[in-house]
Amino acid sequence: MAGWDPALWEVAVSDAQGFIELLAAIVGPRNVIGPSDDLAPYVTDWRERYHGQADAVVKPANVSEVSQVVALAHREGVAIVPQGGNTGLCGGATPTAPGRNLVIRLDRMRAIRAVSPLANTITVEAGCVLADIQAAAEAADRYFPLSLGAEGSCQIGGNIATNAGGTAVLRYGPTRDLVLGIEAVLPDGRIFDGLRALRKDNTGYDLKQLFIGAEGTLGIITGAVLKLFAKPRVSLTALAMLPGVEQALEVMGLLRSHVGDRLGSLEIMNRSQIEAIRDHVPDTAIPFSLDTPWYLIIELTDTLAGADLATPLEAALGEALERELISDALIASSEAQAKAIWKVRHSVSEGNKRSGLVVSHDSAVPLDRQAAFAVNVETRIRAAAPHAVVAMHGHIGDGNIHVCALIDRARLTESGEADRVVALINGIVDDETRLQRGAISAEHGIGQSNRGRLARVTDPLELDVMRAIKRVLDPAGLMNPGKVLMD
Repeated sequence: MAGWDPALWEVAVSDAQGFIELLAAIVGPRNVIGPSDDLAPYVTDWRERYHGQADAVVKPANVSEVSQVVALAHREGVAIVPQGGNTGLCGGATPTAPGRNLVIRLDRMRAIRAVSPLANTITVEAGCVLADIQAAAEAADRYFPLSLGAEGSCQIGGNIATNAGGTAVLRYGPTRDLVLGIEAVLPDGRIFDGLRALRKDNTGYDLKQLFIGAEGTLGIITGAVLKLFAKPRVSLTALAMLPGVEQALEVMGLLRSHVGDRLGSLEIMNRSQIEAIRDHVPDTAIPFSLDTPWYLIIELTDTLAGADLATPLEAALGEALERELISDALIASSEAQAKAIWKVRHSVSEGNKRSGLVVSHDSAVPLDRQAAFAVNVETRIRAAAPHAVVAMHGHIGDGNIHVCALIDRARLTESGEADRVVALINGIVDDETRLQRGAISAEHGIGQSNRGRLARVTDPLELDVMRAIKRVLDPAGLMNPGKVLMD
């Protein structure tokens, strides 16, 4: 840890360089990236839609250094942008363009502080890569269920700050359900120590929930106590071909009757989505034919070694075939075949990104309204923007279907046409989400992308309460400004 001289608080900062010198005194010169260095990777979002500016990027090594950095930025009136692996889809970890910004990266804070197989918990620092947490759980003969396409690079602090979902929500819940305790640095530099591993704690407000899903607007998450589970000993993956979302929901009902809580994941994709992957992700093979409108990935797991998953799955799929809910099904005969199926699902973001302009949505609607939502949205988008390819994928078991309109940029020849088309499609999806009593964001968050949409569809009272909480914790408005709430 770099030596911090309290006398530095008496040093007046007259310019950005002076500010950077004080940062270097806290974390060490090697851990400050200044304006003369290449800041582009830190001020550009993963989709390359947002490009901000920053005085510097700082990489503290522990919560004490985070506290000191935040306190200094607070004193100097510099906005703070927390950033994990920078894999978000809504620009939530990218500085907004105007004003002075400091990006705080937690890459150096990647220690796994404790693993308790007895309590089924793991205590980690916020910079831990999700895949490393999964591996640490595996080494302890336990299982951490959060899983998503970016798990090899996303950091757990960002996962918590965005309440990430992923493919295991059906059985284990979103990130919010996996967190027992939080350590966070408040906007003025004070440290909130809520790293408790208690399953039962009824002592007043559950303050950790304020930071989960807040996207760094109320403080910087620096550590967490997470839940672990018994490790699945057997798994079985299948792919079903079917005509629509309505049939997929009936198949889900059959699966629940036949396999119970062994149903771990249920993912859906339409043909347009898979075609985008086939056409734009060269190293991803499609291990099945594309001759039906929709595809359902089914994964069963059991914690008992040797448990028979094939018999109940075959029974469920057989009944689905008899009732003409599906046209065909493929049960993976090897781990390699299962991985090939899942690789298609995890290549969605890359395939869409390479397809052109992506107008992406993250809606969640009640289960019994998913079919109507999918049909109505696709019909309306095709009528309003005939040149758009409507790709859909998502977690059908928890009501979250992602609607993505993929548009060839060459078709957007007129100035401002892209903005017009994006607004048109957003309006359609938001309108249908509202009609079906859903939410515009299930797991991606709000960030920069969806602030206007959140303001348009959310109850004004809810927004007032959010702003009141923001004012109490961050009265100067320096913590990740320009995200989530409209000014």
